[in-house]
Amino acid sequence: MNVRRSAAALAAVAVVGGAAAPAVAASPSPSPSVAKPSGLFGSGDPTYDGVWRQSLALLAQHTVGVEPAAKAVDWLTGQQCANGAFAAFRADPAKACDAKVMVDTNSTAAAVQALAALGGHEAQTGKAVTWLKSVQNKDGGWGYTPGGASDANSTSVVVGALTAAGEKPDAVRKDGKSPSDALLKLALPCADGGAFAFQPDKAGKLAANADATAAAVLGALGKGLVAEPAQKTAAAPTCSDGARTPAQAAAGGAAYLAQAVKKDGHLTSAMPGATDQPDYGNTADAVVALAAQGGAQQARQPLAWLEKNAAGWARQSGPAAYAQLIFAAHATGTDPRRFGGQDLVAQLNATGPAPQSKATAQQDSQKDEKKDGKKDDGSPFGVWWFVGVCLVAGIGIGFLMSGRRKGQQL
Repeated sequence: MNVRRSAAALAAVAVVGGAAAPAVAASPSPSPSVAKPSGLFGSGDPTYDGVWRQSLALLAQHTVGVEPAAKAVDWLTGQQCANGAFAAFRADPAKACDAKVMVDTNSTAAAVQALAALGGHEAQTGKAVTWLKSVQNKDGGWGYTPGGASDANSTSVVVGALTAAGEKPDAVRKDGKSPSDALLKLALPCADGGAFAFQPDKAGKLAANADATAAAVLGALGKGLVAEPAQKTAAAPTCSDGARTPAQAAAGGAAYLAQAVKKDGHLTSAMPGATDQPDYGNTADAVVALAAQGGAQQARQPLAWLEKNAAGWARQSGPAAYAQLIFAAHATGTDPRRFGGQDLVAQLNATGPAPQSKATAQQDSQKDEKKDGKKDDGSPFGVWWFVGVCLVAGIGIGFLMSGRRKGQQL
């Protein structure tokens, strides 16, 4: 999804009149003033996507059975503010968060999904979920920043975080509205293809958005960034109008995606003033969404296209791109170590700290067990916790969201 799943750099969202426009593909300029932390994945400027790409990388490693480096996990937990929220990147984690630290729902939700999967971080994920609940909008959804209008991508990635943390997303309500209520309001009628919009425009109209649709299909199904294929393979997805349930809206979104990739096998990125070109990140997200909604067979065509064409994009884009491809492989039962002749796992591992060996992981586990006679429960009283409350100027902010797919930093 835009932020949602594209390879993780984040693309600029202009908020006009309180409603953010769909993400625009953009890559943050490298900044020599930002030193790359040793525990961070990727070699590019982390200012706009540090926590996002780290979370995806750790989640992907866990998904394929790789034990992440301890310092990589420590870097992520060290980015959390005392109130539980995460910003895209904090250059100095030793400094308490203040009003200048722009925390956001997407970074926070991605971190929750990664840390929940790794286990042993209940304190961190608990505080993050509490913060996410505190910034839920009255329509049941979430915007990128607290106070921002709800959008399909942000709402969906938060749904994934709630699920990962053991919550029932639709039981998390604000003024009686659930996340599903917010997503259903963004679903277009079948006459318009059954897609989801990112947000309503200034006039309240909805426009189909493939990035938002890939995200919202998973959100409507209550799934996160890592999704298993549907247990029962379904027929080609169809859209049905009327009082749709979340599952029916997900089917409509999947039908839109299936139609969008039917001709060429991929989604297309249409940037203002630029020639249309394949959208690799959103295509990977579409594979996950199609497989989660109707089974691996439904994603066969775009998966084959990615296996043939995505290697160069992933090398250029970095860890979050490799993670997206690993998620696509996982959702379809494909071996990520033999993905179109590429070993995605080895390539992802090479972009960050070397993973722990089985022996090292076992030693670390034993140390935890010996500590005070019990395992470390992820207590919040470590060096990365500081007293301070992150206040965010929510509306009117521009932000780089990956082309949850669209551009990305190495």
